[in-house]
Amino acid sequence: MSDSSWGAPPSAGQAGYWGPTEGGPVQGAAPAGPAYDAPEAQHTRPMPIVPDVPAYGGDQDDDRGAARLGSLFRDETHYAPQYSSQHSPQCPTPNPTMNLTQSPTQNPEPMPDAPQPAPAPQKKSAGRDLSAAIGVGVGLGVVIIASLFVVKAVFVGVVAVAVVVGLWELTSRLQERKGIKAPLVPLAVGGAAMVVAGYVRGAEGAWVAMALTALAVLVWRMTEPPEGYLKDVTAGVFAAFYVPFLATFVAMMLTADDGPWRVLAFLLLTVVSDTGAYAVGWRFGKHKLAPRISPGKTREGLLGAVLFAMVAGALCMQFLINDGTWWQGLLLGLAVAASATLGDLGESMIKRDLGIKDMGTLLPGHGGIMDRLDSLLPTAPVVWLLLVIFVGSG
Repeated sequence: MSDSSWGAPPSAGQAGYWGPTEGGPVQGAAPAGPAYDAPEAQHTRPMPIVPDVPAYGGDQDDDRGAARLGSLFRDETHYAPQYSSQHSPQCPTPNPTMNLTQSPTQNPEPMPDAPQPAPAPQKKSAGRDLSAAIGVGVGLGVVIIASLFVVKAVFVGVVAVAVVVGLWELTSRLQERKGIKAPLVPLAVGGAAMVVAGYVRGAEGAWVAMALTALAVLVWRMTEPPEGYLKDVTAGVFAAFYVPFLATFVAMMLTADDGPWRVLAFLLLTVVSDTGAYAVGWRFGKHKLAPRISPGKTREGLLGAVLFAMVAGALCMQFLINDGTWWQGLLLGLAVAASATLGDLGESMIKRDLGIKDMGTLLPGHGGIMDRLDSLLPTAPVVWLLLVIFVGSG
């Protein structure tokens, strides 16, 4: 809004005008001409000059200047001179510290050194959409359990699909954030074959499929220019080991006579460990576990993961696994808590290096598939090995 709206001094060579006391022209700057410059004009006098003094000390208060400019567009009552029915209009005494966009009844804007009220304490947040996370988790659980106990081959297909989606998320983030082009086609084909080979031929089949997948990555990348070849194939071999090879141990667990129950125990222990760490850490966490890697994880949360997983392990080994005992479950739960936490921290390292929060957005409240596999993948070989040691592979 222009300065003339708020009583700015008239331009050079032009006299200010205040009209007759009653019934005369309205207040305003008069146009130049003899009608208003004649001696007969009554009670003419120049408008007082408003000092051009910044309210808060000049250009260094740019933020407050922006605030004053913004107030011109607010729905406020603007200041205007007051009139009396028996007296000529009077120009109010200017106040350098008063914001002219405010009404005289409003309090002036506080000075920079005025004490500001302390911000109200905010309620502690869980950090994600719990309703969406719970809904997605329940839906995934229904699909997994239904496929696990109906037809084993269907569950193997579910694992293969999860592996392919996880590889797609990982390779996409590597290319977006680091310019690393790990070849997705040989990884996806080899990863799915790796899971099936682990289910059909056991550990021997998984290792052979892993070797062939790595070879396919090396050959596939040769079809492109040599620049970046080493980093691309290195990332590809890493992705093949990190996602599909570790997932083959889930398929190998399924081959036992009580395979569905072993897989269910593995899933339950990992979920319970994560849940215990999340719940205890959110409620009681004060001491950071690895602040440079994952600032949200605490030592109290790790303790909660261990306690929850050991109790769940004792129950699972006693009631779900053939020939299992409760004390074996305690050791199994302790190992699961450690491997799940390390797996979570490992993926946090990858995401920090890439500068991202989640690997994807496919699962509302969770992130991507890789954000759910981070604890499961490194835990699978640990559970498979301990179950073989405790109760055998049959």
